[in-house]
Amino acid sequence: MSGRLRIVIAEDAAIMRDGLTQTLTRRGHEVVAAVADADALREAVDAHRPDVAIIDVRMPPTHTDEGLRAAQAIRGAHPGVGVLVFSQYIETQSAAELLAGSAEGVGYLLKDRVADVGDFVDAIARVAAGGTVLDPEVVRHLLRASRRADALAVLTPREREVLSLVAQGRSNAAIAAEFTISPRVVEKHVASIFAKLGLEPSGNDNRRVLATIKYLES
Repeated sequence: MSGRLRIVIAEDAAIMRDGLTQTLTRRGHEVVAAVADADALREAVDAHRPDVAIIDVRMPPTHTDEGLRAAQAIRGAHPGVGVLVFSQYIETQSAAELLAGSAEGVGYLLKDRVADVGDFVDAIARVAAGGTVLDPEVVRHLLRASRRADALAVLTPREREVLSLVAQGRSNAAIAAEFTISPRVVEKHVASIFAKLGLEPSGNDNRRVLATIKYLES
C-alpha cells in the first residue's frame, strides 16, 4: 500500500498523541481520530474503518493491557484494519494472543527503540498493507515466554494441578486431602514433576521453590 493512509491513534498521553498526529499529517497521511482510551478507540474504528490503528498498550481505566485487548477486538471485528501496537511496554501474553490467529497486518514496536521517523512511517505502511512488523526485543520476549510454557507442557493435567497447589505453599498432606488421594500418590506426582522439570536433588536448593518459580514464570 502506498500514498495517503487513514489512521486512528489511541494514546492516553496528550503530548505523544498530538506529536504522532502532527508527524503523520506532515507525511501526507490523514489522522481520522486521535483518542485517549480503548472504548473510544473501538468506536473510532467502527465509525471510520481506517487503514491502520496505532495503539498504546496501557490506557485508562486500569492502565494494564487495555490497548492490546482492544487490538484483539478490532482484529476480530475488522480484519482488514491494520493494527500497530506502539508502546514502551511488552505485555507478552496479550501480544502472543494478538499474533496467535494471523500475524498479517499486525505490528508491535517499542517507543524508546524507534530512532528514525521515516522507518516508523514505513512500518505503519507495511502493517496497513498486511505486513508484519515486530521489534526484535518483542520477538525475544515472545520466544522466552514460549520456552517457559513448553517447560510445563511435559506435565500431565493432574501434575499441573499438583504443581499449582505446591506453588500455593500447600504440603503433600494438604494436596492429598484436596484431591482425596493418599499422600504416597502425591509424593509420586511431586517426584515426577521434579524429574520432568529437570530439578535434580540438591543440598543447596529447595526443589519445591524452584518448581514454584517455573510455574509462576509460565
